This record gives sequence, structure tokens and C-alpha cells, in this order.
Amino acid sequence: MPLHRHEPRKSADALGIRPQYALIAEVAEVPRFRLGADPLPRDVAYQIVHDELLLDGNARLNLATFVTTWMEPEGERLMAECASKNLIDKDEYPRTAELERRCVSMLADLWHASAAEGATGCSTTGSSEACMLGGLALKWRWRQRREEAGLSSARPNLVMGANAQVCWEKFCRYWDVEPRLVPVGPEPDTTHLTAEGAAAHCDENTIGVVAVLGSTFDGAYEPVAEIAAALDRLEDDHGIDVPIHVDAASGGFIAPFLDPDLVWDFRLPRVASVNASGHKYGLVYPGIGWLVWRDPSALPADLVFSVDYLGGHMPTFALNFSRPGSQIAAQYYNFLRLGFEGYRLVQQTCRDTARWLAAEIGSLGPFELLSSGEGIPAFAFRVRAGTGYTVFDVSDHVRREGWTIPAYRMPPALDDVAVLRVVVRNGFSRDLGRDLVDDLRRVVERLPSAPGATPEPPHGGFRH
Repeated sequence: MPLHRHEPRKSADALGIRPQYALIAEVAEVPRFRLGADPLPRDVAYQIVHDELLLDGNARLNLATFVTTWMEPEGERLMAECASKNLIDKDEYPRTAELERRCVSMLADLWHASAAEGATGCSTTGSSEACMLGGLALKWRWRQRREEAGLSSARPNLVMGANAQVCWEKFCRYWDVEPRLVPVGPEPDTTHLTAEGAAAHCDENTIGVVAVLGSTFDGAYEPVAEIAAALDRLEDDHGIDVPIHVDAASGGFIAPFLDPDLVWDFRLPRVASVNASGHKYGLVYPGIGWLVWRDPSALPADLVFSVDYLGGHMPTFALNFSRPGSQIAAQYYNFLRLGFEGYRLVQQTCRDTARWLAAEIGSLGPFELLSSGEGIPAFAFRVRAGTGYTVFDVSDHVRREGWTIPAYRMPPALDDVAVLRVVVRNGFSRDLGRDLVDDLRRVVERLPSAPGATPEPPHGGFRH
């Protein structure tokens, strides 16, 4: 979560909110950064918060985010009905726990886990928590192997592409693991981890390799099968056994339906675990993620806690504890409602729209495509040299039309390339796409004569 600072008190006028509504008694000052002395009427409190939120962007027009911004009313209703159920209390809410168990089983089957191996898994608050838990399992397994062999376990490392989602760098910092970021590039068409790069950065202290199925930079799939083959050769030649965790935050709900012949999951013996975001292309509002291990041995028993104070024996592996059962109910609803063919149709529509939109934007003239929606339904494009403006100018000006399109620099070794990225999600129609293209056309027509340049954000990158 973002960090916020306490705002020291200033003048009363600077701190107060002044809701101006019809009833005289309701025209009063409400403290902004401290509790008021007295309660407010509920409708007034609602209206104050409602009006504050009017200044947020429109989620449906936010083409930066991968998370779901539209659901069917029935799914929303189930979420509201389950908002007060604490998912962790599985003794009190056994049917919600059962739905979670069924979802894990469905995903294990979707990702080709062997029935004989007994895949195990859990839900999480999102893919970031799932990645943390997957990384912890890799570290514990590596440490156990080292200690059983009488070797030091003092310097673990994790290999990933420099394009990996920032949660993996967080994992390494929080749990004292060296992040080995494999450079991408130097060509713009090599934007992700390669098999050769992964194997070259591994040694006896490597706890695992993270392969990303759907890069947040440009939507590309990393070649999981090729990475697995390179690690097989590494083990044959040097005796170094390195497992793979597949970060399929987006691709885990795309590839099984649109790319069934792509081998990336538990069909590869070297893949130990897979995570995905239910709140991305799983089509549920935030926040829910999923994590599945190919067999119980991939999840060390020392990481699993047995809790009984809520009324029944419950094994748990999580970073947080209490959370609502809403997203579980919505995920199970989607699985029942859509089935395999329904998910295929939704994801195919998103990919078709992304391909069409990429082609339309590429034909405008000032833009050059770096990807075109062939992996997950997202694509990146840049401004051609000599236009007189930058991707940051385009992002700023198109925001004035209501759209949010992120502008950022690519990973190290490609960080001289700045791009814009569009994510197509369920609910983003061709009609909205046409409106976006028309607005982009107007933006690039007026930008050459627009005064000044939009400064690049100080962080220099975007990895949502």
C-alpha cells in the first residue's frame, strides 16, 4: 500500500470540509484530518464522501490498470452479500471455504496439475501476496536442501528478468534474498527474460527462476518451456537443480483459453508453482489472487500454520489474516457462469479488440508499435522520432479527454525507450476504442503547437 504522512493542523479553514446542502443545519464545517466532535446525519456523511470521490478518474477509462473494472450485476450482488463474512473463519463460514477449495481445484486442473501429484493451493489478496508466498516456499525448499547437504544457506538469490513486476523486488528486499535481475534488450523486440539469460544467472544459491506469463511492460509471454529446457541442461551439466515459479498474474487466465498449445504450466516438471490474479483476467473486482503448488512437497510444512481459536482446525498460509469472502463468491460465480467456453469468448474478444486497437493507433502516423496484443490483451507503443513531443506529452493531453494511459520507460538496457501502454479488459468495447482513437488523433494534431513539454515523472517507470 502507498505510504501517507500525518497532516499537521493548520488553520481551521484549511482543514475543514464545508458541505453546502439545502438544510441550514447541515451547512457547517467538518474537520478534514481529525474526528469531529459530533456525528453527522448519514446522508450528509455519504454525500461528502461521494463528492470527494467525484474527483477520481473513471475506472472504465483507466487503460493503465489490469484489474477488473466491470462485473455482471449478479456477481456484484454476491459480493455485497458476502462482504461481512470473514474468509479466514472457515468453521463459521464453511460453504465459503468450500467454494475457495473448489476454485483451487478448478485452477489446478486448468493449469494441468496431475491428479496423482495432489496439487495444493490457496487464495490471496492478489498476485503480489501470491508472489510473496511463492517466493517464501522457494526459499524454504532451497534452504532445506542446503542444510540437509551440510552446505551454507546464507546467500540465497532469485533470478528474474529486469521487467518483472516490482512485487518480486519487494519480496527479495523483505526476505533478504539477492535479486538477480537479468537485463533485457538491447533491441526493443527483446523485452523479457530469455532462456539463456536465466540459466547464465543461476548458481547453487539460486532458490528459483521467475518466468512471467504476461509482462506488465508490453504484455509479452516469457518462454517458460525454453527456460525450463535451459535449466534442465544446467542441471545435467552442473548438477544445479533450479525450480521455476510462473508469475501468471494476467496470462494464467488468458493462455489456457486462447493459447492451449503453449506449454508453460505444470506440464513442465520444473514448474513448482503458479500464481494468477483473479481480479485481473479472472474477471473479479479487486482484490483476489490465486497460488497453486504442483504437489505438497513444493510447500514446506514449516510455512503452514495450524489455527484453532476460531472454532475448528485450520491450516493457513498467508501474509494477512482477516478478509471478506466477497471475492471468493464472485470468482466461483464466474467459473460457474462462464465455464471454459465463456472465458474463452471473453478473452478472445479482449484480444481481438486489443489487436484492432493497436493497428488503429499504429496507423495514426506518429506512433510505432512495440507489441500488438498477441500475448495478454495489452500493447505498448512509442512516439516516432522527430514528432516534437514525447509519450509523456501524449499521456498528459489524452488525460484531459478522460483517458488514463500510462507513459513510462522500459527496463534497464532499454530505458532509453519510452512508451505508452494500453490494457484492454472485459467491458472495453470497440465503440470505446473508436472514441479513444478519435481522441488520440485530435491530441496528436494539436500537440505540435502546444506550448511547453510535459516533464517526465521522477520515478522514470511504471510497473502496475
